[in-house]
Amino acid sequence: MTQVLESSFETVIEGYLLRHGYVAIPSEGFDRNLSIFPETILAFIRTTQPKEWGKLEVLHGSRIGEQIIHDLCKWMDIYGSLATFRHGFKCYGQNLRIAFFKAAHDLNPELEERYLENRLCITRQLHFSPRSEKSLDITVSLNGIPIVTLELKNPLTNQRVEDAIRQYQHDRDPREVIFEFKRRTLVHFAVDTEAVFMTTRLAGTATHFLPFNKGFENGAGNPPDPAGLNYRTAYLWEEVLQRDSLLDLLARFLHLQITEKRTEDGRKVKKETMIFPRYHQLQAVRSLVDSARHEGVGHNYLVEHSAGSGKSNTIGWLAHRLSSLHDTKNQRVFDSVIVITDRVVLDQQLQDTIYQFEHKQGVVQRIDESSRQLAEALENAVPIIITTLQKFPHVSRQLLKMSEERGEIGSGVLQTRHCAVIIDEAHSSQGGETATDLKEVLGGEVLMKEAQKRAMEEGLNNMEELFRSMAKRKRQANLSLFAFTATPKHKTLKVFGRNNQPAHRYTMKQAIEEGFILDVLKNYTTYAAYFKLLKACEEDPNVERKKAAKALARFLKLHPVNVAQKTEVMVEHFHTFTQNKIGGRAKAMVVTGSRLEAVRYKQSFDRYIKEKGYPIKSLVAFSGTVQDDKIPDASYTEEEMNEGLREKELPERFDTSEYQVLLVAEKYQTGFDQPLLHTMYVDKRLAGIQAVQTLSRLNRTHPFKEDTFVLDFVNDREEIREAFKTYYEGATIGEEVDPARLYQIKSELDSSGIYLMGELDRFCNVYFKPNQRQSSADHQAMNAALDPAVSRFTALQTDHEDEAELLRGKLQAFRNLYAFLSQIIPYQDSDLEKLYVFVRHLSSKLPHRSSGPAYSFDDDIRLEYYRLQKIGEGSISLREGAAKGLDGPTEVGSGLVREEPMALSRLIDLVNDRFGTDWKQPDQLFFDQIVEASVLDSNLQQAAAVNPKEKFELVFKNLLETLFMERMDQNEEIVARFMNDEPLQRVVTTLLASEVYQRLRK
Repeated sequence: MTQVLESSFETVIEGYLLRHGYVAIPSEGFDRNLSIFPETILAFIRTTQPKEWGKLEVLHGSRIGEQIIHDLCKWMDIYGSLATFRHGFKCYGQNLRIAFFKAAHDLNPELEERYLENRLCITRQLHFSPRSEKSLDITVSLNGIPIVTLELKNPLTNQRVEDAIRQYQHDRDPREVIFEFKRRTLVHFAVDTEAVFMTTRLAGTATHFLPFNKGFENGAGNPPDPAGLNYRTAYLWEEVLQRDSLLDLLARFLHLQITEKRTEDGRKVKKETMIFPRYHQLQAVRSLVDSARHEGVGHNYLVEHSAGSGKSNTIGWLAHRLSSLHDTKNQRVFDSVIVITDRVVLDQQLQDTIYQFEHKQGVVQRIDESSRQLAEALENAVPIIITTLQKFPHVSRQLLKMSEERGEIGSGVLQTRHCAVIIDEAHSSQGGETATDLKEVLGGEVLMKEAQKRAMEEGLNNMEELFRSMAKRKRQANLSLFAFTATPKHKTLKVFGRNNQPAHRYTMKQAIEEGFILDVLKNYTTYAAYFKLLKACEEDPNVERKKAAKALARFLKLHPVNVAQKTEVMVEHFHTFTQNKIGGRAKAMVVTGSRLEAVRYKQSFDRYIKEKGYPIKSLVAFSGTVQDDKIPDASYTEEEMNEGLREKELPERFDTSEYQVLLVAEKYQTGFDQPLLHTMYVDKRLAGIQAVQTLSRLNRTHPFKEDTFVLDFVNDREEIREAFKTYYEGATIGEEVDPARLYQIKSELDSSGIYLMGELDRFCNVYFKPNQRQSSADHQAMNAALDPAVSRFTALQTDHEDEAELLRGKLQAFRNLYAFLSQIIPYQDSDLEKLYVFVRHLSSKLPHRSSGPAYSFDDDIRLEYYRLQKIGEGSISLREGAAKGLDGPTEVGSGLVREEPMALSRLIDLVNDRFGTDWKQPDQLFFDQIVEASVLDSNLQQAAAVNPKEKFELVFKNLLETLFMERMDQNEEIVARFMNDEPLQRVVTTLLASEVYQRLRK
């Protein structure tokens, strides 16, 4: 029955393509030695470039065709067919083109005519080899040069896509000219009626095929045709190989990626990879570009793509497409495309990729020096700008300086241009004041004029800056934001999503099922510590439960027995199990709960490894300087403990065979890509997005990496499952925020009496002064306006501590809600903005919560016995159960400041019963690396000399952001966390201010 044969499958594909612009070309016209269709090539050049043809004909006469074919093949053998398609080749001084691609607009009719002359041809059963009669099922050629091959299989005759893959691996010699890398064909598809796989490089049995499927039910595979009339894989020839689509792929997607790596002996080796987009990348870029073309500027788009999605390439393609995008009226949509990223690898990749498309320099500029460099790039409307978010707050000042240098009177404001902003890792970028600074800078003159107009309408001409501050929070009509993230938060979905949904999604489930990342929960082992603490002191003092419990937890975590036993478990596991993985190259990460724990583990690891004589070396990663409170005058830095290895060198050195284990404290837990990382030992409380990001360091693939392993001393398996389940099939919105609650909280704050309206107005009148009227006395005036509220809060805290902490919670709730809601609701209420600014500065001046007594039980407690026991192992499945939605920000408030005291002996019993999964160790970060610079700052020296500690902290806070920005290159990970995590920001600011103040007062 012919209808079930593979040839019928071929016929269907051929018939569709011929009906949609393709031309059939027989195998007989193929030159097997040169791997081209010579007559088709010559006919195309003769038709589309008659002037050049005529000049060459004068030189070569009847040998013109022979000479053109010779020079073309030689050119493709050197530069590759892709570069030749894009930029042409030289033949006796004439630049000949073998393809014409569509322009970004329709303003060049001649180019459009030449584009229509392109001949996409299909050949069935192409006999490609001069040495045999082997044939390819389907070959697609462009103007006579083969570019795509397809091997088809038919499940109805018991042949599947895997058989097509094997055929390419075993029966297609990569040394044949048609298959040689870059020289002729560019992509090969293995296809059956259910699935598609692709490769861009044939290498015999080492050929690696990637899935090229749409995805089905948030996982791998392809959906059935809704009408029940077509193949699951029909999208390949109906969408991807469609005439305009394939030409677009050649012009704007395929590119040669060149990576440079060092070998074990230190030599640099370059590796070339032809990048063809995966289906979800192609769909995401095209759908986003199409939306931007039809909707115009002023819209937000969220791209929720899992790790392993190839996000760097997707961003590169999108940036290039948007930079040349024209609308249906042939008007350019965007003047500049700005890519916000902290990844150095992305900027180099973008520059290399776009140069291949454009063949000219200056299209991409990386901002790697200062905010001055960013200001210049923005002023000159560089097509693609790559920068960090933290450089935007200083752009206005730089624009003023640039105007002064030119002898002009500047406004510090850019000319308003249409910009596309692509945000890499949106969940860490859209919050805080820095993100609104970006919108203010790019809003430019239009935003300033809008503020002037509002100020006049309200009769507040002297408060233009207030209305500008309001205007910058909302969506800007001249900006389109394209946000990428694998782990969106509630805020991300609300600010960038449409109806709480992303514009495009590629799930963790699909990435795992397609083999682009590994399932890090597949081998998950949990341990519990069983121990007994005994009271060693004679008296039984009353203690505060939570405060003392933390002290007991720290006592145990840092106890030599605990550290030593866990060290033994980890090192022995690594030596007997992990070290043999990935061809003997596997590495491990130890995630510790604090910097001091990292120090103690590093010492313990090195000691144990030396005793055993194991061939293992470790590195440690933590920020700043760690003081050991048990050893007088003992301090440690990362560089010292790593025998002089500099912080910037660590990732590259860890990649070598010299080191196997990396111990970390709040470093390398996000954005660290190391495919050889196989095992993670977790001795830190993880929850929510942090659990997903930390454990996902293991998910990168490697040719010899078959699995991963997690050994967890602290966390509950169900909590880890719940954290991953949130993102496994795509994040959803949970509990929504009630906008009316903002006004309720404002009313409660207004009636609390903590501040008076006159004080609030006095503060805002100074804060929102026009730039030209600002003076050094403003700092004094703002503090004076805040101080009465601080005094009232201090009095309340003294008499009614619980009420004071509830009020502090309401102040924080208002800040959080307004910062969030003002991005999605266009508030026109200047009173909200004024209160927000007042509260933001007031909060930093309020006296800290009384911490109560500090406990150290080193002499009062002893460890009677201790043992580690495995309590669970195996896979944590994400297939069952419902995912928890992402809840919006809620009102935060505090209950009791401290619990009622309880006997120390009772508390010890309670800890013994519950320790292991219930303790939440707070982040312990202390940024010593900028303390020394702070102490040398003349402004801070003066402030410390004349101010009490509380007022000094306000001065210090104002300078702290600048201090961080100046040191971005030293610790990008920490700076980004500091800038975007307000609670952490407050803690760090207080700690740093206290340390610097004490040093200066001495």
